[in-house]
Amino acid sequence: MTNFPGIIKSKLPRTGTSIFAVMSQLAVDHKAINLSQGFPDFEVSPELIDLISHYMNKGFNQYAPMAGVPLLRERISEKIEKAYGFKYDPDKEINITAGATQGLYSAIACMVRDEDEVIIFEPAYDSYAPAVQLCGGTVKYAKLEAPEYTINWQKVSRMLTNRTRMIIINSPHNPSGSILRKSDLMALEHLIKNMDIVVLSDEVYEHLIYNGEQHESVCKYPGLAERSFITGSFGKTFHATGWKMGYVLAPANLMKEFRKSHQFIVFTCNTPVQHAIADFLGNEKNYTSLSKFYQKKRDLFTEMIRPSRFRIIPSHGTYFQLVDYSDISDEKDMDFAVRLIKEHGIATIPVSPFYHKGDDHKILRLCFAKKEETLEKAAKILCKI
Repeated sequence: MTNFPGIIKSKLPRTGTSIFAVMSQLAVDHKAINLSQGFPDFEVSPELIDLISHYMNKGFNQYAPMAGVPLLRERISEKIEKAYGFKYDPDKEINITAGATQGLYSAIACMVRDEDEVIIFEPAYDSYAPAVQLCGGTVKYAKLEAPEYTINWQKVSRMLTNRTRMIIINSPHNPSGSILRKSDLMALEHLIKNMDIVVLSDEVYEHLIYNGEQHESVCKYPGLAERSFITGSFGKTFHATGWKMGYVLAPANLMKEFRKSHQFIVFTCNTPVQHAIADFLGNEKNYTSLSKFYQKKRDLFTEMIRPSRFRIIPSHGTYFQLVDYSDISDEKDMDFAVRLIKEHGIATIPVSPFYHKGDDHKILRLCFAKKEETLEKAAKILCKI
């Protein structure tokens, strides 16, 4: 086939294939243990699988309502109210999405206009900036401060202008595993109190938080709830990332705008899966037990790699563990990560791609959402390096 002769001007000229896809493919090519891309290697609940089959066999295979199956939205509303004491109207303030990434994109698409400024915090999940750029916005980058990956709110205040349209936050944070605390949410609430700024809060790991800490959702703070979109993920919560099933919460005036974008981006989402999750959410133990479940894996993994030359950076949430390899090599993190795959048979994610300028602090991200035997095999390799 001959190429189109016209000049194609890319809207994302500096964007290549996601680092997650790159490292996972290398893991496949070299038959490496894959601790790179964030997906579990253990099975989804058989009960949940059976529920999907049940609804498929019952004929629930056509379009669901654009906003999502009503019972699922009701169950989400109940879950949020129990957890955070805030009531979202299932009809007007909750929308089911094809994964959290679609929810994030739709929220950005409905709010960000040409030359609007959006503040994101680096290291940042890699979909934020491209979504803003595709919608004509300008990304302004703030950096989380090592070693705890905290936000300096005074520096953020100096970044605000009359063109600032949105601030994107993420807690528990991918890739660092850090969390925002009450003082952070209060600082943000105060900072934008009298400004025309919306907040997009990525809370997909809300149930994966450790050491007795509490998740500080923006909906717990009235001054933030009234101007915030919240994204959630059933894929992360129920170990089923391939289903691409999430949701967005927002006050009615923002949700009205969200649905204008959502309906033309995806319209609606998988019908039998929505019905199955609605039933599964009826038992709150199916998600309230996750902190204990994943903390056990985190603790097991960190204890097994403690004798290694990798320095462990505390993970307070998510199912990711950062490690510093500067005592082992002075290679660039991408080069080191590729060598680990090819020479040692273990795949990780370098953290530099989470920065727009590729900041390299000699840190790798490891996913511990794996079977114990997988973690044991990985730890043995890491301890030999």
